[in-house]
Amino acid sequence: MDPSNHAINGAASTPLDPGLDHARLDLVALLDRFTADTTGTCATAVQGLFLHRITHCGGPSHGIQTPALGVIAQGSKRIMVGDELYVYDPMHYLVSSVDLPVMGQVTGATEDKPYLGVRLDLDVEEITKLIRDESLPPSTPADASRGLYVNRLGTSLLDAVLRLLRLLDTPEDIPILAPLVKREILYRLLMNGPGARLRQIALQDSQTQRIAKAIMLLRQHFDQPLRVESIARDVHMSVSSLHHHFKAVTAMSPLQYQKQLRLQEARRLMLIDMTDAATAAHRVGYESASQFSREYSRLFGAPPLRDTRKWRESASA
Repeated sequence: MDPSNHAINGAASTPLDPGLDHARLDLVALLDRFTADTTGTCATAVQGLFLHRITHCGGPSHGIQTPALGVIAQGSKRIMVGDELYVYDPMHYLVSSVDLPVMGQVTGATEDKPYLGVRLDLDVEEITKLIRDESLPPSTPADASRGLYVNRLGTSLLDAVLRLLRLLDTPEDIPILAPLVKREILYRLLMNGPGARLRQIALQDSQTQRIAKAIMLLRQHFDQPLRVESIARDVHMSVSSLHHHFKAVTAMSPLQYQKQLRLQEARRLMLIDMTDAATAAHRVGYESASQFSREYSRLFGAPPLRDTRKWRESASA
């Protein structure tokens, strides 16, 4: 990941706010205890809540960032969307509102001081229910904007995250209390900073919601030839409007988005299913093996054969 890219909203070097540091230390202690016997990502008894513990800073990894809230207790992370670099740390949280192909990298993780974080999946239906509540303060209308942002963490949001985590110690309370705490977290997100962006994903016929539908169509048919006119018609937009708003939300064009989906799936096929490069390229929609190899090398930094060999050797080690 090129460190020369402009970092958006937050930096790993930001000093900790003394008022939040005590709560952050509580978060560190909880995550350290709950993940003591694991490395990587683990699911919890709270639906949609995942805990992260990483002890070594590896190279950048590629994946699909789904709608979620990310909070870091210890360490920092860099995420690249298109050509934009986002950095967040214990003083910032990250929100994604649509599915985005991203490249991410954890920084500052060691055995003695691991990266510790929380991910809470965001349910668009729950967001829709909340914004329909007449008691919710109104928000300023917003145009389609980036489907991922970093914002300064506040005490009220961190307190709600801590209460959700503490429910893991009393699993009998989870069915009743977890939905209430999740609703509070959504409320805090909607009312904080760029929360209007999150509202847009749930507003009927908003440009962001239409782009979310276009993204869904691309993900369902990524291995088929791209028909922008057909997608624009299905989401009730003109082709030019689709291109404009798609880039505003995802930082890439529909063609670039489809390319990343294809290459990530091809890599998964080769690494997990042990598929050869030619078969993987064909299955994700490439007709030219040379084009596949060029674009794969550009995204992952090495040709398919060398890249998969490196990852398998690393896994064996």
